[in-house]
Amino acid sequence: MKYDAVVFDFDYTLGDSTEGIVASVNYGLGKLGRPSAEREAVRKTIGLSLKETYHALTGDTSEERTVLFETYFREKADEIMVGDTKLFPDTEEMLQYLKNKGVHTGIVTTKYHYRIVAILASCQATELIGVIVGGEDVKAPKPDPEGLLSVLETWNLPKGQLLYVGDSVVDAKTAQAAGVDFAGVTTGATSKEELSKYPCIGVYGSLGELKRALFCAYE
Repeated sequence: MKYDAVVFDFDYTLGDSTEGIVASVNYGLGKLGRPSAEREAVRKTIGLSLKETYHALTGDTSEERTVLFETYFREKADEIMVGDTKLFPDTEEMLQYLKNKGVHTGIVTTKYHYRIVAILASCQATELIGVIVGGEDVKAPKPDPEGLLSVLETWNLPKGQLLYVGDSVVDAKTAQAAGVDFAGVTTGATSKEELSKYPCIGVYGSLGELKRALFCAYE
């Protein structure tokens, strides 16, 4: 195995929270008297921080309204997000494979840490992830490398021993900023062409394809 650790983004990399995110975004917009956003417009913001999501969907950079949007989003998400999130079919197989190989696994995401904990517990996958770095665990959101660098420090690993897997340009930029390898997956709203513009070891159609193409080659 080439890597001692594999760290994943969450949304559209390990699982799908689209319905919960769309509902929570539109709840927040509605509370602010704004019209609902189209589902596809919301999908394209998944992976951004809530602050960036609000700005991207509305063009409004008011700090006060941004904070209110974040508060309203969390209010709704606390009610529905865990139930509206499903892991992709090959996620648990991939994580179990890495665990069996003795490879460290982690998640670095803009999603809240406590939300990831609840989702993993709901999916009975808690033991498959060693470290979680959520949006509230860092001072700056991705593509700032703080989250990945903290994982490297936690595991005391050189950068060459960690692979970051994600579905978005933000994820690719995060890996680049941290100086670690990146593998893209097209299970989100970002195309292979877009991901391939950034340094990466490859872009794959799913975690299963990544596992077959990369990790099994070292057996």
